Order: sequence, then structure tokens, then C-alpha cells
Amino acid sequence: MTTLSWDLGTAYDFFVSLQVLHQPADFGLRPSWAAGVRSRIPAGPREFLGRTFAFFPAPLRWIHSLPLHPKDSNAALAALAALPAGDRLAALTLTSDTPSPITETVLSIAQRGTWNDKDLEVLRSTFQKRGYPLHANTLPTLCQAWSDPTAFGEAFLPALQAYREGFFAEEELRIAPALEASLARAQALAETLPLAELLSELSNGVQLSGLEALQTLYLAPSYWSTPLIFIRTFGEGQKFILFAGRPASQALVPGETVPADVIAALKALADPTRLRILRYLAEQPLTPTDLAHRLRLRPPTVIHHLSALRLAGLVQITIQSEGERRYALRAEAVETVLRHTRSFLKLPPS
Repeated sequence: MTTLSWDLGTAYDFFVSLQVLHQPADFGLRPSWAAGVRSRIPAGPREFLGRTFAFFPAPLRWIHSLPLHPKDSNAALAALAALPAGDRLAALTLTSDTPSPITETVLSIAQRGTWNDKDLEVLRSTFQKRGYPLHANTLPTLCQAWSDPTAFGEAFLPALQAYREGFFAEEELRIAPALEASLARAQALAETLPLAELLSELSNGVQLSGLEALQTLYLAPSYWSTPLIFIRTFGEGQKFILFAGRPASQALVPGETVPADVIAALKALADPTRLRILRYLAEQPLTPTDLAHRLRLRPPTVIHHLSALRLAGLVQITIQSEGERRYALRAEAVETVLRHTRSFLKLPPS
């Protein structure tokens, strides 16, 4: 039987928000608003964070391991300050589930103080096999950071402090009550729902295979990642899920009046290719490769469209133990979009 272990803290959103603000399109956020938030950070730290979050993942395992309460941004920064500057990059990014070719390559770059085309190719092929998204400057920026971990660590801490002072200290006061309410709701659901149904509910349609083999599942809510989730392996028989913790009634952008889920869904549906994808998925679950063959499109193009549909909550994902992803239509989500649209327009129920 799987044991559920719950966690709570704005420290998760401290790092997730930086990832979202620097990759807004991947999370369905307006780029102009994200740029406005970034402009609140002084120029030097802003430029450093822009380069860093081209490759830097939210350090979920490191945050989870912090023996600090509350797990807020101040606690995370204090823990980071306690680490030697040269150890910060490895402590936050290398874990037991980091593929060995990546770990070996970046540690070799750190030892040599430089990198070459062979290093880039090893990293590129490993990231692509694992399905990690690669943006234009991801790998060169990653290699640059690892070529001098001490310099990176010395610059990273003050840049994070500048971000907290410029934006997040105020933001975490706004989101903390919603995170507490989300955790309470999830714990209540766990009392009544089987594990698979619980995860599907918390993740807007993600289903994991191999749940019966899990010994411990760690769960924590995130305001900024909603509607997406982050999944990490913490060891044999252990997984961590940062689940969608922002209420549907609240928008990520303060003061936004149109429900974010309605905007995302209508944008996703206003594309003929995505409508064709949904029609295929209504017939049977399919992988991105299956869809690429049917649509006669390149797999990266199909994955781009599936990401938009996932942001809109219109598709369900089943993640196999070997990492394969199979998509299906969430028919109930289509009905929900129509209902929410009618409600916003103040139309009577159909």
C-alpha cells in the first residue's frame, strides 16, 4: 500500500515562479505580464536569472529536504546561503534520478573548466530521449554555468534575493492562503478517492502507471504551476508530485477578470490542427508519434499542440513506467469549458 506524505511551502513556488516567468509560453502565461514582473528586478540580477532559467529546473527535491518550517522563500535563501558557493549548483540540480550521462558530463565540465561539441551532443541526446524541452540557449548556458560552479553560486544567491525583494515577498503573502486551502482539500479527497482517481483530480487528468509499486508518494501544492504538475523520482519506490494548487476561481495574474481556464481552452480550440487531434483522441488514446503519423506532422509540432491542449485541461495523459506518454480526450473538460463560458457571459444554463 502506498503511503501519502504531504508537504507545504511557498519555497516551491519561489523557484517555480521563476521558471514560469522565464518560460511563460510553456505555462500559458502572457509574455507581456511576465516581462513586467521581470522588470521589477535590477538589471544585473535580471540578466543573470534570464540566462539561468533557460536551463535551471525547480529544485524540488532540495526544497523538500529542507528541515525548515515554514518552507518559505526566506528559509530557502538561508539554506542556500549556508552552502559553499561552489556546491550550490550541484546541490540544487543533481539528484539520484538525474540521468548518469548528464551528471558525468557536467561534473567533467566543472573539472576541466570548459566544454566541447562532444559534451553538447551527449547532453542534447540525453535530454531529448527523456523528453526534456530544449530552448535555443539551454545547453550552452548550462555548460557555461558548470564550467565555473563557484562563480555561478556566488551570483545565484544575490540574484534570488533581488527577485524576492522585487516581487516574490509580496506574492507569497497572496498565494499562501490558497496553498493551505488546496492542501486541506487534497487531504480530504485522499480520504475518499482511490489513489489513481486522487492523482487525476489533483493533476487535471494525469494518470501514472505502476502506482501499485510505489511505497511513498510525496505531495505538495503549487499555485504557479497550475494547471500543470511536476513529477520527480526520489528513489526506489518513491515519487514526488507538485500538484496544481491554484483554485479555478483565481487567476495567476492579479486582477484578471476572465477565468484563466476559459481563455486557455478557447485559445486551444481555435486551431484546426488541435481540433483534429481532439477528434482522433476521442476515438482512442494515442502517443505523439501516433498522432504525427496521422496528421503528417513532425513530432515536435504535435507535442507543441498537445502542450496547448494540456494547458487547457482538454486532454488526459497516461505516463507509463518507461516514460511513454499516451493522450486521450477529457470529454468532461469540454463540457466544463462550455459551462464556464456560459457562466462568465451570464447566460442561463443550457
